[in-house]
Amino acid sequence: MRAVLLAAGTSIHSARWVNGLSAAGLKIHLVTQHPVSHTLSPGVEVVQHAHRGNLGYLLMTAGVRRTLRALRPDVLNAHFASGYGLTARLAGWHPYLLSVWGSDVFSFPARSRLHRRLLQKNLMAADVLASTSHCMAQQVRQLAPAAGEIAVTPFGVDVGSFAVVPPLSPGAGNELVIGTVKTMSDTYGIDTLIEAFALLRQQLMSMGHPLAEKVVLRLVGDGPQIGALAALCERRGVADRVTFTGAVPYEQVPAELAQLDIYAALSRQESFGVAVLEAGAAGRPVVVSDAGGLPEVVRDGVTGLVVPREDPAAAKDALLRLVTDPAQRSIMGEAGRRHVRQHYAWDACVQTMISVYEDTIRKFHERVATCSRP
Repeated sequence: MRAVLLAAGTSIHSARWVNGLSAAGLKIHLVTQHPVSHTLSPGVEVVQHAHRGNLGYLLMTAGVRRTLRALRPDVLNAHFASGYGLTARLAGWHPYLLSVWGSDVFSFPARSRLHRRLLQKNLMAADVLASTSHCMAQQVRQLAPAAGEIAVTPFGVDVGSFAVVPPLSPGAGNELVIGTVKTMSDTYGIDTLIEAFALLRQQLMSMGHPLAEKVVLRLVGDGPQIGALAALCERRGVADRVTFTGAVPYEQVPAELAQLDIYAALSRQESFGVAVLEAGAAGRPVVVSDAGGLPEVVRDGVTGLVVPREDPAAAKDALLRLVTDPAQRSIMGEAGRRHVRQHYAWDACVQTMISVYEDTIRKFHERVATCSRP
């Protein structure tokens, strides 16, 4: 099967899809206006267009149309409905699968009625739609009630990359590390996590608990709120207990997770939760908010704890439960490993996507045959 992926070359998620599909035996072409920022498999061919921002999605259409006519792929798969989805709609190639990612269907249509209408037209142009989570599929259905099938194609985890992370050792070490690996932005609720951490330390101190001087917070990632979040740590009196590492290459994420005892993701909005799955694959118990797709990837009370979004007190209680119970941390961490292996292994997710490609191709040709009958 020959597939063209119209997607951002800067995204590690794009790179993982094209590499995974190529490894599964598909002939893959990545067409992008973004510079390729990650290593791609030798079999992946890249068609690079000039990077011109939002206008580029429109300006690259003629070139993409020529590329598609020359390659004649069995299926076109555009990733991100508000950008490359526009290019794909205007290019007019079929069979066509549109994969939505998150902000394209949550934030983009909320900007104005024009944005919403543009997105709806992009969604309706696809033969089949795909979403990484059920909650995002519901959002797409609200935006485009008349759209056809919405396939769920989870973004899985290369469990082998995280299997090297050693299991938790209860009681070991001079610190007990709570942390996250996320962009430091309002969307991901890092401020909520800092508030919860401050409340946690206050309660441990009031209890006279020795962990009050061992618990620390590690924030891995870069983003627009770094300065404001550091100021919040100062105001809450925990600046000396919080480390901002800045961004790290994706290849270093397993090593970062190995330094944590508890992973926290208190997002205000989350389309799926792949970072939480990576933490689970690394054997770390998680505390997550009930935003978007996060409850879909966590078994509450088994692999982690789910709390209401924007509720530092509830998050503090969940963290306290795990901080003071090393055995429970280990049990949940190992349950997380099993859960990810059973339901979100990367190879299985790639096969799911290939099955959706096959269905998209089949259904398109069935429609063509039906329309051509006298």
